[in-house]
Amino acid sequence: MSDVKITVGGAMEDEAARRFVDAWRRAERGEAFHARHLAFESWDALARVLTGKRMELLRYVRRHKVTSVRALAKALGRDYSNVHADVQALTAAGLLDATDDGVRADYDAIETKIAI
Repeated sequence: MSDVKITVGGAMEDEAARRFVDAWRRAERGEAFHARHLAFESWDALARVLTGKRMELLRYVRRHKVTSVRALAKALGRDYSNVHADVQALTAAGLLDATDDGVRADYDAIETKIAI
């Protein structure tokens, strides 16, 4: 399992360029790796995506096999339409994988670097 790394604000372009060069060098050496990096423009942008209910959803999905959004809503005791919207938002942000086989969060932690 890998971690998701999130950068908030600051010099996102410089950070992205550094990661690209690092990935290129690792690939040249033949290293197999998987990295997931996300960037948010501001704390407010991150907070709009990672609400308390969505964090609860991520924790549940990480620990349980989830076959559908309907099953997830039932397990969480929440309204289907709200859970569906949360899954769409988290998938669009890159924090969930939603396929015909179900919903997955294939990482153990979210590391966040916030520029001030």
